[in-house]
Amino acid sequence: MKNGILVGGNWIVDYVKLIDVFPEEEKLVNILSESSCNGGSAYNVIMDLWKLQANFPLSGVGLVGDDDRGNQVISHCQGLGINTTQIRKTNEAHTSYTDVMSVKGTGKRTFFHQRGANALLDIDDFDFSLSQDKIFHLGYLLLLDQLDIIEADGTSRASKVLKKAKQHGLLTSVDIVSERSERFKDVIPSSLPYVDYLFVNEYEAGMITGVKTIDPGGNIIMKDCYDAAFKLLEMGVNKWVILHFPEGVIAISEAGDSHFQPSIQVPAAKVAGASGAGDAFAAGVLIGVHNNQDMKDCLELGVSAAASSLFESTSSDGVLPSNECLKLAGLYGYRDAI
Repeated sequence: MKNGILVGGNWIVDYVKLIDVFPEEEKLVNILSESSCNGGSAYNVIMDLWKLQANFPLSGVGLVGDDDRGNQVISHCQGLGINTTQIRKTNEAHTSYTDVMSVKGTGKRTFFHQRGANALLDIDDFDFSLSQDKIFHLGYLLLLDQLDIIEADGTSRASKVLKKAKQHGLLTSVDIVSERSERFKDVIPSSLPYVDYLFVNEYEAGMITGVKTIDPGGNIIMKDCYDAAFKLLEMGVNKWVILHFPEGVIAISEAGDSHFQPSIQVPAAKVAGASGAGDAFAAGVLIGVHNNQDMKDCLELGVSAAASSLFESTSSDGVLPSNECLKLAGLYGYRDAI
């Protein structure tokens, strides 16, 4: 039987600076604290899975530079018992890094990103014949230059990686970055028929489908979020569309099942930063999926993991073991539905 999660995509070192407010251009703000930590979908999710105490093997796949940051990434994973066989070093680019500006109190983040070695990650870097894993998680699409290329046949190179994973019997999971561009409709659709679990927020879902999920005032339109999720299923997603936003998450299945899970109401005074909340959410859901839990339970662990990540300004340092995360709803309660 297949067992474990293989996590691929962006491996980034984040330099997180907690600031009091976000400045206008040419204005000064105060840095309250700073630290470095794991960043990027692959690195965050695999660390979150480990911190949540996933009861199955964890493996990574991706590219880092042949430099101090790359050595840091690999040694960090190896020290936690994570399989790094497919995390390869390259001398063609430096390890990717991001300067993350996180506002205390709101948790809102702004990213200054150096794409580095992640931009070179390509089809041949994935060897699924080496994997006995049950799930392959890939992120972030739109932030992996080679995999985002659209080929002559109209499909992305990422779609070919995901197709190969499914041919080797893995369930596939994908996350997308919220870039401000019009590339969503060009890059993402060809991958969807090879995706079993798609993680998107309201903005990404709207950009892929053309459904207006946000009103002119910046408020989420719940009915249209459901419409966008259904359209993503029509576009090819095989099992579940998991559409998340600050107030909660909706999950819609190809079989017609639907769940809404509100987020946990973490007090503002407890929020140090939200730089890893989305990845912690994905990790919590993936643990449940791997262990064949009902989607309702997967979502509950997902929002609980996301809530715990808010306690620290770094991506994963706040994430608690799963059983501790699940106590947070009783402690703080859920947010009101919108």
